[in-house]
Amino acid sequence: MQEVWQLIPYPWLVVGGLVVISVIVMYLIKRFVLVQLQRIKRTEGRHVTSVLLNSLNKPLNIFILVLNLYLLQYLLLKYELISDQFYKQVDVTAQIGIIIALLVFAERFCNQLLVSYADTSEALRNSQSIIRGTSKILIIGIGSLVILGTLGISITPIVASLGITSLAVALALQPTLENFFSGVQLVIDKPIRVGDFVELDSGEQGFVEKIGWRSTWIKMLPNNIVVMPNSMLSQSKVINYYYPEKELSVPVDVGVHYDSDLEHVERVTLEVAREILHSHKWGIDDYDTFVVFHTFDSSSINFTVMLRAEEYFNRFFIKSAFIKALHKRFRQEGIVIPYPIRAINTQQEQSQELNTPP
Repeated sequence: MQEVWQLIPYPWLVVGGLVVISVIVMYLIKRFVLVQLQRIKRTEGRHVTSVLLNSLNKPLNIFILVLNLYLLQYLLLKYELISDQFYKQVDVTAQIGIIIALLVFAERFCNQLLVSYADTSEALRNSQSIIRGTSKILIIGIGSLVILGTLGISITPIVASLGITSLAVALALQPTLENFFSGVQLVIDKPIRVGDFVELDSGEQGFVEKIGWRSTWIKMLPNNIVVMPNSMLSQSKVINYYYPEKELSVPVDVGVHYDSDLEHVERVTLEVAREILHSHKWGIDDYDTFVVFHTFDSSSINFTVMLRAEEYFNRFFIKSAFIKALHKRFRQEGIVIPYPIRAINTQQEQSQELNTPP
């Protein structure tokens, strides 16, 4: 066999061609197997199987390269085209490739699993970025130590020095670590959740877009983003309009003339309120609305009507529709909403003029 091999004019070219063909064949086999498994998965509907298959593509590509690297090494050694020293280098490179493939698989599997189960768990949905960042740091750290050990570098001094350097790192990264642990606290305590409509103590209002490892993103109604550091957010007062539920009351203040029949005013107002809550698409039709008279004002008797909306943002439209309908109905019923009245005491003004010295 060795004599036949020596008759070939370009042995390196032949070995390279065999390896390229092997790579193509293995890649086609991998693609065919994954496609078939995807079809079986769609038929059976297994959730974990889907996550596993979506995580295998890139790691298998790296693994195919490693296998063909071993094949290249075998062919070159068999026909004495390389030395034993090259054999050791290829072996170390292949081991590192296997480690990288396993790390890529672990990282992709964690991400796919997190994305797949995020909709089923509120805690996972709120902490996606924190869990993804933490898992990536852990995987890269463990993988780096394993690769250093594979290269023959002792990792014992590195592990021992971590205890000494951790204090310096903690001091240098104190703001970052404070934001990170504040984000973990927000995820565990859940004062706000992704999708909630909140109001900060500084006055900004908006929907929570993301709770990250450093900051929380809040999308305001004008379509702007407020980026709030987690440490500041955890220490500030936040109004969550979606907790414990999205429904909220909508108070509307109204004033009528002193000559009005208050029983009639209350009856008409409740009829309009119930009609709006039943007809409006964002009204709560089973809410027991009520009217409370509370103030003898300078020119009117004031009362409050309590409505109910599906969520905070809808309250503006409910209130607008109710005010228009109530104004129209008050006109039909002859109920007067008075203008502000200011009385001028002309006699007092005249007496002040007479008493003023020339």
